[in-house]
Amino acid sequence: ALEHAGHTARGFRGAIGVFAGCGMNAYFMRNVLTNPDLVEETGLFLLRHTGNDRDFLPTTISYKLDLRGPSVAIQTACSTSLVAAHLACQSLLAGECDMALAGAVTIDVPHGQGYAYRENEIHSPDGHCRPFDAHASGTVITGGAGIVVLRRLADALEDGDTVHAVIKGSAINNDGAGKVGYLAPSVEGHAQVVAEALAVADVPASGIGYVEAHGTGTAVGDPIEIAALSQAFSETSEEGGFCRIGSVKSNIGHLDTAAGVAGLIKVVESLKHREIPPSLHFESPNPEIDFEGSPFRVAQELTPWEGGDQPRRAGISSLGVGGTNAHMVVQEAPQAGGDAPSRSHELLVLSARTPTALDTASERLAEHLRGNPDVALADVAHTLQTGREGFSQRRFLVASSVEEAAAELERMDPKRVVTSAAEGSSPRVSFLFAGGGAQYPGMGRDLYESEAVFREEVDRCLALLAPELDFDLRALMYPEPGEEERSKDELERPTRSLPAVWITEYALARLWMSWGVEPASMAGHSLGEYAAACIAGVMSLEDALSLIYLRATLMERVQGGAMLSVGLSESDLRGLLYDDLDLATVNAPALCVVSGPQDRIESFRCRLAERGVEAERLRLTTAAHSRLLEPHLEEFRRRMATVALHEPALPLVSNVTGTWLQGSEARDPEYWVRHLRQTVRFSENLAELLREPNCVLLEVGPGQALGALARQQPSRPRAVAASLRHAAAAGSDVDSLLAALGRLWLAGVAVDWARVRGSERRMRVPLPTYPFERQRFWIEPGALRVDRSAAHGAVERRDSIDDWFSSPAWKRSEHLAFATNESRRWLVFVDRAGLGSALARVLESAGHDVIRVREGDAFYRFGDREYALSPEGGR
Repeated sequence: ALEHAGHTARGFRGAIGVFAGCGMNAYFMRNVLTNPDLVEETGLFLLRHTGNDRDFLPTTISYKLDLRGPSVAIQTACSTSLVAAHLACQSLLAGECDMALAGAVTIDVPHGQGYAYRENEIHSPDGHCRPFDAHASGTVITGGAGIVVLRRLADALEDGDTVHAVIKGSAINNDGAGKVGYLAPSVEGHAQVVAEALAVADVPASGIGYVEAHGTGTAVGDPIEIAALSQAFSETSEEGGFCRIGSVKSNIGHLDTAAGVAGLIKVVESLKHREIPPSLHFESPNPEIDFEGSPFRVAQELTPWEGGDQPRRAGISSLGVGGTNAHMVVQEAPQAGGDAPSRSHELLVLSARTPTALDTASERLAEHLRGNPDVALADVAHTLQTGREGFSQRRFLVASSVEEAAAELERMDPKRVVTSAAEGSSPRVSFLFAGGGAQYPGMGRDLYESEAVFREEVDRCLALLAPELDFDLRALMYPEPGEEERSKDELERPTRSLPAVWITEYALARLWMSWGVEPASMAGHSLGEYAAACIAGVMSLEDALSLIYLRATLMERVQGGAMLSVGLSESDLRGLLYDDLDLATVNAPALCVVSGPQDRIESFRCRLAERGVEAERLRLTTAAHSRLLEPHLEEFRRRMATVALHEPALPLVSNVTGTWLQGSEARDPEYWVRHLRQTVRFSENLAELLREPNCVLLEVGPGQALGALARQQPSRPRAVAASLRHAAAAGSDVDSLLAALGRLWLAGVAVDWARVRGSERRMRVPLPTYPFERQRFWIEPGALRVDRSAAHGAVERRDSIDDWFSSPAWKRSEHLAFATNESRRWLVFVDRAGLGSALARVLESAGHDVIRVREGDAFYRFGDREYALSPEGGR
């Protein structure tokens, strides 16, 4: 009964009202629908007000309800749900709420019992409803539910909701005093409510192309209804035969209180698809109906709903036993759409409470995308991000087209469709900034072209650094086709590579922060600590760029240096080092880097190879963090003395000490001189970050080396995400960045999707709703499964109050007395391995009475007898 969904009320400011039929329905909709365990993903058919004090429109919505508006229970018999929708519109107009739920539910219990036909009553003799037909002889009462959600159209358009149709106007009245009987219809009362609704909508009768009639299919009621509609239409139009008429009751029967909203939903779907469906079982008109002299013709077959100078419009009538009538005028939706997508790829996220529900949701989404290839992938991603609650079982994929998304969901390659569980509280994100050696031509090019914040920060850094450069750094970072190899060679030089890496990671950090991903702490590897310090406010961007370039210049002056990565711990490595080599970095518990002259580095590598120790030369033509830099430290010291340094506004760890950077250290120029020369204690930095058990590491820069180092720590991070792809990996930077965002969301990080989307306008579109894993607890009519022959025992008087609050219970025994002359009763819980069954046979062979209980059985006691009721019905 509920439509597809694509909206969320997260962040919604206005109150929501409830207008429902059947007495307890308002209570149900307020108290049950607000239970997040039941309907955090409830799909609701939505109507929203247009903002001109008259119009409302249907769209789709899914959200955790926050109902603070009026809650009204309505009972006007057959017209209940359309009356509820009308009153909800009035409540919106009065400012009582900004969103309203309206509808009704009729459920007959037990189901499928049929009815006894009696002549001249409302029930059909053959189970068919034939509105306006010569053989019309009654309707069929059925069960069902319908809910609509209303908001103002201006709000709907602003929020980018999918719009289905617009309610132009509505009216209700009561003509009970003017009717010949309680159940009798009335021409005057019906005509008046239709005329009033047309007047409220400011629409002439000639502007109505279809009327969804009350249409009970009775010999008396149908002629009266056509006479009433003809009288109302004649007030503003003298045309004949221009309006089709039908009734959904011919399809689904009479839903009693939910009949009006069923007709409304039918009309909205007809307007959406621009087709008028047939009214079933119509062969020839009721001879008592003057169709020739009326504006109406019965819709006998599926008919294209042709457009014209005016929008397509329809009317819906719903008449209540006792005299309360309702009529509503509905118009086709205005055309609306989102902006052209600004990104080449989109991040699709799915979540559920259980793994099986998540798999079902994925299958449904793939099927939906296959069936709707024209839907905008950006709108699908936006709807999944903002219109669904984030449950613990999560999955994401990044795709560039609807076809690719559907194919990936069908293949379920774990490298592309990533799944995990987000348990516990929202984790803390720590930024990791890379050092030298991570560079490659084109790093971040896709982001430079598509992400405004990234591009602006890169351009800003290049402009600040330009006075110190005699080359075009942008051309090296983003080389033209055919220039990649030359750029790669140039980027081997520290004066090219270090600024390029630093600018990329700084711009990435600002992009992440613009998306709302703020670092709780930071760590930088050598060069990267300057990025962390700049983000934390220790130094200005201008000073940071100048210092980075000076460091690179000093390193480039050191000729003949090299660096070697060694798979040993610090303690093991120090005992093997030559006297003229230095320990440059400690990257992991069993991974270090040695720095020094090229020939000594090569000799040391050969020595390690003889011992079977793995070692690899790094892509650096200098000897960073070695004694070869000492002749140049004074120049760096003088420059540092001119820099304004501040205490960090965000926590960051120190390469020099291995622990948290203190304010006094950050403000001391000598600290940064030591930072240039001393060993980088990055392994200790990672260990310090990971003391926070709820830590997620985000590598902010080119490559994925730091994340790999983090995985070598004894305390593993909750999750690791890399912003950009590895140099050797193919693909798009946008793909990599969105995948990193997906991994953060997968780990439970709260993502501000509006900030990620930016100013781009997107639409919420209908998508498959939550796949509830329903369990059936219905008690079917039939024979009881309890042994009625069991004696229930007589009522026993207990005079002592000490006996009132006790009952027999099983007592645990350490020894099983099988061999005894006294027959006893045993309760045996039968396991799947067969041990319990074997024990039961032994007991029975010894003459004991055995009651077996299997997993899933229900156990009952009646008097002195016990019964175990298994799913198979056995004792």
